[in-house]
Amino acid sequence: MDPQLSHHVADSVATVVIRHPAKRNAMTAAMWRALPPLLDELAGDPRVRALVLTGEGTTFCAGADISTLRGSSAEAQGLAVAAEEALAAFPKPTLAAVRGHCVGGGSQLAAACDLRLAEEGALFGVTPAKLGIVYPASSTRRLVSLVGPASAKYLLFTAELIDAGRALRTGLVDEVLPEGELDKRVAELARILVSRSQLTQAAAKEFANGRTDRDAHWTKQARGSGDTAEGVAAFLERRQPRFTWNVTTSD
Repeated sequence: MDPQLSHHVADSVATVVIRHPAKRNAMTAAMWRALPPLLDELAGDPRVRALVLTGEGTTFCAGADISTLRGSSAEAQGLAVAAEEALAAFPKPTLAAVRGHCVGGGSQLAAACDLRLAEEGALFGVTPAKLGIVYPASSTRRLVSLVGPASAKYLLFTAELIDAGRALRTGLVDEVLPEGELDKRVAELARILVSRSQLTQAAAKEFANGRTDRDAHWTKQARGSGDTAEGVAAFLERRQPRFTWNVTTSD
């Protein structure tokens, strides 16, 4: 199978799969380049209310396929950062489903997702110190925001792999599932995400990511959305709400 990113949309969830089984799903230059436009396409699809990123088979992503990155290290790093930032900017909830190795560029992609679920046995590592590479400032700040300065320094200074239990304790992942139960839990959580108000989620994502210039925008959106009235009515009527605000079609 040629290295590629595949995707499908079902039940309002877009699933993007990293496929490069010959090299534990390492990202080629072409795959790094393909991710931002793919995310743009899915962000503009009104059917999509959440996105799951995962790897083919028993590995999430073992980093970058160095053999395909023939330019300068700065150019290679730029491809990874552009993909990471595109994922972080995706306007709907994103979830990384991690099995096996989640290392280097794989850890960048997982960290750029809003939520991370891992199967027992998963291993995480941030490995630029093994190659003498300066980890990007934006990626470092994102890692610190997830795990705190001390754990970020441990990961960056040592380039050692940590297991899923330690990743959970540091905040690098949100849940660890027994072997064989990851897919079920990911599907369950995705169903929860798509049932909730996109208005709440989109505003919360911007606020949590530190944006401070859109308070008036979200106040206007809330007033005109109808989601609050629907949520209150559904609560009083003891039924599931039918939220209609969509980040794709909002002005």
